[in-house]
Amino acid sequence: MADIFSILQTNYSTVGTTVYSQGKYVPVDPTQYTGTWSGKYGNNKAFSLTISQVDGFKAKVEYQSNGTVNYSQVLIKNGSFRIGDTKFSLGPNGTANIATAVTDPISGTTSVNQATATLAT
Repeated sequence: MADIFSILQTNYSTVGTTVYSQGKYVPVDPTQYTGTWSGKYGNNKAFSLTISQVDGFKAKVEYQSNGTVNYSQVLIKNGSFRIGDTKFSLGPNGTANIATAVTDPISGTTSVNQATATLAT
């Protein structure tokens, strides 16, 4: 029983030290985000993100890659948002940085696939 309490105490302390991103949510320019973004990870697997209905700092997003499809309403803050295990960060000139956390089912190790996405014109 003492082990349970020590685990709870340790995790409670850890949660209290979590640092969240600073700043307020502010409206974004919908033209910078709206459309279909696509690219390929280093392992040559293709992905796409379709962003629509950008209103203020909210948007609807569909992410597709290697048979995985995620739909979500997201909140855009500091030029980025998360959908599932993927983070989208707006870059310069119609590009975006994409980072997806991938967990190996056998070893349990987690790695990050990174890529650059371009906005279809």
